[in-house]
Amino acid sequence: MSNSLLLLPDFLLILCGFAICRWTALDRPVWEAAERLVYYLLFPVLLFNSVVHTPLDPGSTTSLAIGGVLVCITGIALAYALQLLPKVDALAHASGAQTAFRFNSFIALAVAERLLGAQGVAWVALLIALGVPICNVAAVWPLARHGGQGYLKELARNPLIIATVGGLICNVAGLHLPQPVTLTLHRIGQASLPLGLMAVGAGLRLGALREWPRLAAGFMAIRHLALPLIALALGALLHLPAPQRLLLLMFSAVPTASSCYVLAARMGGRADFVAGLVTLSTLIGMLSLPLWLLIAPN
Repeated sequence: MSNSLLLLPDFLLILCGFAICRWTALDRPVWEAAERLVYYLLFPVLLFNSVVHTPLDPGSTTSLAIGGVLVCITGIALAYALQLLPKVDALAHASGAQTAFRFNSFIALAVAERLLGAQGVAWVALLIALGVPICNVAAVWPLARHGGQGYLKELARNPLIIATVGGLICNVAGLHLPQPVTLTLHRIGQASLPLGLMAVGAGLRLGALREWPRLAAGFMAIRHLALPLIALALGALLHLPAPQRLLLLMFSAVPTASSCYVLAARMGGRADFVAGLVTLSTLIGMLSLPLWLLIAPN
């Protein structure tokens, strides 16, 4: 029950963001700017600072990295397989498939910090660095009209990947930042967690879920049921220590990425449908993630 109580403040921040956006003068344009601030500055600083100051031990993280990659690849395969269902709208599937395997980095980092402190943030940073390019390419592929030209360049400019890789390079090189710089980066990074969670709440809205209910149910079953079960199995098969099993399970059970809507809208997909899926996934995750952590191996 302790893990559930640890997550309560994070979910309350999501609800606060929703309430503030809906019922105060701090409406959607304010939160769109906040999302950009978190995504391009605050979260990258948090990732960089966490990775720089965490002792690297490749032998202890290789199995965790393999588990994270396998969770992402399995989610992609299951989401793609849903297009084989009868009477599936091709564009709705192409737009919504990403919600089954993409993950909300804001929530993953916040929960990791609460569960395992700086070590958990560093481990999640590794999973994000591996999972973001895999999931983003898989998300674009169904929507791409001309093979996604130029998308590799976009991935190379992803601030989360840049921050994690930069942190790894500095760590390996033995770079030690001056104490005032370290403290400043720490404070900037800490600001990202509450603001990022409130931004998630501000973006909640239901869309055209009624048009394709079976498809929506399939995507949500993959995101919140199949992937956590797979993570539990992988944790046992890979003989992960208990903290890493907990982290892999959490990573597999977090809600989908809020940026799924942005991608669908940018590439001419069913944006309203995806907005509804993102909202539904966040609401489901608020209930299911604590339950999954309750059964996590000790």
